[in-house]
Amino acid sequence: MTAALHVQTGPEASLQQLPRKPVSDVKREGWRGVMRSVDTAGRVLMTNHDRPEAVILSLHEYRLLSEQAARAQRDSQDRLEHLSRAFDAELAVLQQPGAGDRLRSAFDAPLQLNGEVIAGRGF
Repeated sequence: MTAALHVQTGPEASLQQLPRKPVSDVKREGWRGVMRSVDTAGRVLMTNHDRPEAVILSLHEYRLLSEQAARAQRDSQDRLEHLSRAFDAELAVLQQPGAGDRLRSAFDAPLQLNGEVIAGRGF
């Protein structure tokens, strides 16, 4: 008999790895009791009838996530600015005097492929 192995990825998989507490523990243990679990684990998945309802993060975990998000946004902005500068540099060639004439002559010139494919600089 073979059993299929289902491997989850993404946010749902990370939820499965979190320590769980039923929301009824808030009433039973009080907020301080729940927060002791959060302080120990850093984050706790609160469930209602075994369904995920919320994730409670410690202040430390929240700050780490906020810093990571800010860093990712800065990195993304840096990459975008780099691409923009590279595009502007490529575009500047077309704005040089005589660029239009050189481009027209390049398109008008016969192309000898000799059975090869030309795919650009990166290929």
